[in-house]
Amino acid sequence: MEPRAAALRVLQITDPAAKAAAALALPAQVGTADASATLRPAGPLPGRPPLPRLVDPARLPRRSPFTTAGRAALLHAVAHIEFNAINLALDAVWRFEGLPAAYYADWLRVAAEEAQHYTLLAGHPATLGHGYGDFDAHDGLWTMVESTAADATARMALVPRTLEARGLDATPPMQARLRQAGDLRAVAILDVILRDEIGHVAVGNRWYRWLCDRDGLDPLAHYALLAARHGAPRLRGPFNLEARLAAGFSAAEVEALNGA
Repeated sequence: MEPRAAALRVLQITDPAAKAAAALALPAQVGTADASATLRPAGPLPGRPPLPRLVDPARLPRRSPFTTAGRAALLHAVAHIEFNAINLALDAVWRFEGLPAAYYADWLRVAAEEAQHYTLLAGHPATLGHGYGDFDAHDGLWTMVESTAADATARMALVPRTLEARGLDATPPMQARLRQAGDLRAVAILDVILRDEIGHVAVGNRWYRWLCDRDGLDPLAHYALLAARHGAPRLRGPFNLEARLAAGFSAAEVEALNGA
């Protein structure tokens, strides 16, 4: 099965559980056939269920892990991020043609791991009396996907290396609050996610630099240009510098981050 067509098929699935199961199966199903065919989606992207309702991020309430409802809402928000992350990885596969086979293999693996994360997170709020779709969410990640749809270099720069990398910073403090609240199962799930997300950000770093090398671009200078062009959010600390270095950010990039 050709990787881009396979990824587009799964991206269009609307049921979260079915999409996660299909994404998990993709790496073993696809081959290395020609990845330069012209593809057209059969409907709007991404495929997703009618709930959760997507609202402006400013309308989302703060979520305290120290009540059952607050903890369920917090974990629902993370599950929504992971569901979106399946879509982000699948879109990175189908959207950009003519790249090396290793690029498609990397992002199909990422999609499968994001599907594992979603499955873990979607199951845990059920123990708190809630399911995916019970709380409002926002669509900030997909907005950047649409903004970078015509530029693979911008996609690598601003989705995995910027928006998804924020999870490296946010996860340890969230774990500390959940540990205080006594939810050790959630802490353990986030351990798995943080470990894998370092690898996912590393994939973004690797292909961003490959694309910059291909086009004769300076990665640090070009990143600043892309961030301004696409309205990337200004990143604020504290930063998980250990995780960011493990994910392949250079010392110069970390220094620039600290000066942001």
